[in-house]
Parts: sequence; structure tokens; C-alpha cells
Amino acid sequence: MFIKVDRNLSFQLYLPQLDIAVIVLQAPSNRLVDLKILMPKVIDVLATISKGEVTID
Repeated sequence: MFIKVDRNLSFQLYLPQLDIAVIVLQAPSNRLVDLKILMPKVIDVLATISKGEVTID
């Protein structure tokens, strides 16, 4: 599992080639207060995620 706030990750790596799942968090900033709001969505995605990329907004 790889959780990032870097939206350019998909341009930096060829994600289908990796054996990991990637979640890209889209928040107003990378401050903890902004990221904490997304955690319920992240928990939901963790149950069904497979290798590749998932974007949370």
C-alpha cells in the first residue's frame, strides 16, 4: 500500500507494472487537518483496492 499526496505520481511511475496499490489523496493542502477528513474514504477503499491507482477527492 502506498498513500501519496503527490498528484504527479502517475506521470513518474508506470503504475500497472508495480505490485502495489496506490492511493492519491486530493486535499486542499498536505496538512494533517486536511488529510484527516479523507480517512473514512481511505478506509473504505482499503477493503477493495488492488494494484494500480485510486484517487480520493
